[in-house]
Amino acid sequence: MTVRTRLLLPEQLDEAATALRRGGLVVFPTDTVYGVAALARNADAVAAIYVAKQRPPELPIPVMVAEPGGVEDFARILPGFRELAEAFWPGPLTIILPKTDALPAIVTAGGDTVALRIPDHPLALALLRLVDEPLAVTSANLSGHPPARTAQEARAQLHGRVDAIIDGGPAPGGEPSTILDLTCDPPAILRSGPVSQAQIRAVLCK
Repeated sequence: MTVRTRLLLPEQLDEAATALRRGGLVVFPTDTVYGVAALARNADAVAAIYVAKQRPPELPIPVMVAEPGGVEDFARILPGFRELAEAFWPGPLTIILPKTDALPAIVTAGGDTVALRIPDHPLALALLRLVDEPLAVTSANLSGHPPARTAQEARAQLHGRVDAIIDGGPAPGGEPSTILDLTCDPPAILRSGPVSQAQIRAVLCK
């Protein structure tokens, strides 16, 4: 189904937040690339991300939050989480925790864990704080196509598939976040990135 896609400026965040609260999809810049988001606790909205991106249903979608304290509403806190969040959030560390029933199964593709991050980007943080809800966020592109680094690149792929695109200028790009699985014993790095194993070990072994 085609929707009317609005191109918004950073000062129009209220309109973007309203679209998200209504179950819509919004594209915005993060500290890596542009992302497409929906309310993480709205199963229908998350399903719309899969449709808009033509994303395979077996691929889970990471969740972004504005503050570490909000994680407890939908994930089970494990030892080391608070220390890691304090050390590396906002920033390029994705932390995997057990999900709770408060998070729809579609977000995690039926799995029992959820990948979490606070992005180090002022516009993304402002939107997260304004909505005051966790957002399911994945790269703003059709599945299998290059991630968008600008609003124009996102529009070229997702126009008519999302409700709004916030033009926040070029996304910084760069290396994807480190992914750390805290559900393992010991915790395991699933993807290497800007936060090194030595940095993580230094926090966890204090």
